[in-house]
Amino acid sequence: MYWRSASWMLGMLMLIALASCRATAVQDGYATIQGGEYTLGEQNHLMNPKRKVNVQAYEISIYEITNQQFEDFAKATGHITIAEKRHDAMVFYPGLAEFRWHQDSTAWWRFPNGVSQGGIKDKMTHPVTCISYLDVQAYCKWAGVRLPTLDEWEIATRAGARSRYFWGNKPGKMDANANIWHGKDHLLPDTADPWMHTAPVGSFAPNPNGLYDVYGNVFEFCTGVPAFLQDKPDIACARGGSWWCSFASCSYFNNTDIGDVRVYASFSNQGFRVVR
Repeated sequence: MYWRSASWMLGMLMLIALASCRATAVQDGYATIQGGEYTLGEQNHLMNPKRKVNVQAYEISIYEITNQQFEDFAKATGHITIAEKRHDAMVFYPGLAEFRWHQDSTAWWRFPNGVSQGGIKDKMTHPVTCISYLDVQAYCKWAGVRLPTLDEWEIATRAGARSRYFWGNKPGKMDANANIWHGKDHLLPDTADPWMHTAPVGSFAPNPNGLYDVYGNVFEFCTGVPAFLQDKPDIACARGGSWWCSFASCSYFNNTDIGDVRVYASFSNQGFRVVR
């Protein structure tokens, strides 16, 4: 009996040691994701089929990049965003039909919903939006960071889960974990929570890796594209859904789905987090 107990204890210690190899440490606003083999994707998913990948260890920001952080970049570099140059940012207001957005010549990252809706003076802790993939690349170069790959984003978001959400396959915990659109359509304002558009980063519960807003709030740019988009150099991908997404429209707030947008496009539900 003693030897069986000792063997059992040894086995448990080995399991704990293996688990600790994948444990996440959060420090200085970044979570460390351990390298190794991970299972990603979903069976028969066109853009993200089930597969195994190997990655090196990396650190990913626990929050989406905020207006304050982007302002620091803009002040330091004088960067002018695509939306400022082209006056073609896409914004949303209640009453638009599903999947319809309005091109607002006054919208840019300081006025992400257009000048008529006010600026970001009191929203410096909200994620920056109305920035294009090209603007994000400029920020990353200045900050000495990079965007996560599609695989790195998913590994960090899943936090070891094989389910559609990091807590399971049923979306019942979404309200506690994500800023999404709760209405049955977009004809009327969403008043289910205090924020019709973006929420301050970290307003909802984190995933087990310590990352906030992995679902909802803003779509997060990633590098890389699925295989069938590799011949389209003007396309960038993003993940996690946004405040606009609902269960009836664009329910991309999960571990699997991948959105795409043109690299010059600027939307008021598009943002990013970074890796270092």
